[in-house]
Amino acid sequence: MAQESPMSINDKAVPVLSHLLPRRESARLNRHRRLRTAATSRDGDMAVFLGSWLKAPHRIGALAPSSRFLARAMATQVDVGRPEFVVELGGGTGSVTKALLDAGVPPSRLIVVERDERLYKLLRRRFPQLRVVQGDASELVALLKPLGIKAASAVVSSLPLVSMSKRMRGQIVDQAFYLLGEAGRFVQYTYSLSSPVAVRELGLRGRVAARVWLNFPPASVWNYRRIPAAA
Repeated sequence: MAQESPMSINDKAVPVLSHLLPRRESARLNRHRRLRTAATSRDGDMAVFLGSWLKAPHRIGALAPSSRFLARAMATQVDVGRPEFVVELGGGTGSVTKALLDAGVPPSRLIVVERDERLYKLLRRRFPQLRVVQGDASELVALLKPLGIKAASAVVSSLPLVSMSKRMRGQIVDQAFYLLGEAGRFVQYTYSLSSPVAVRELGLRGRVAARVWLNFPPASVWNYRRIPAAA
């Protein structure tokens, strides 16, 4: 039997390699495009966020959007099995919004409230499947009334409560618990060492549910509930 020469073996190998190399190059380019797109998106988010902060720092309260670690810590405080709505206050660039969706909150039951116009428009573009409402959280009940929402199982807040007046904090919490009742939970993060909400004065019980060190700056997640009237 005639033996195949090394030259003919190489000739057969060349077409195989010629198919593999373009595939690898294509995969490399696709990875590069995904990374570049993600980086561009993050840069765009930061630009919008900083622009809004510079315009009204007392309303934004942070120099950077919440990290994914803080967002996940907040989302884990929500009981996704309950049938009521989940309301997010201060959607920002959507880091907590995404975490809530990833945790299993159905889009049909998640409502996002954002006061800043630029951030509101960003959220509308990023989450077209959600109902995003532009308005002030101190008027939450009136904002949600046109949507037919009268109750919620959780209100997840990224609002800078510490930088607000005592009166404004109390009004926002009262509006939230009008929807939450005694069974619902109010979730709030803070950079402060103490509770951002006056629990006794507002008839609440609160606890630190998580401490997130992988955030700038490090933050604590608080979980509040209303003290039952008979307690």
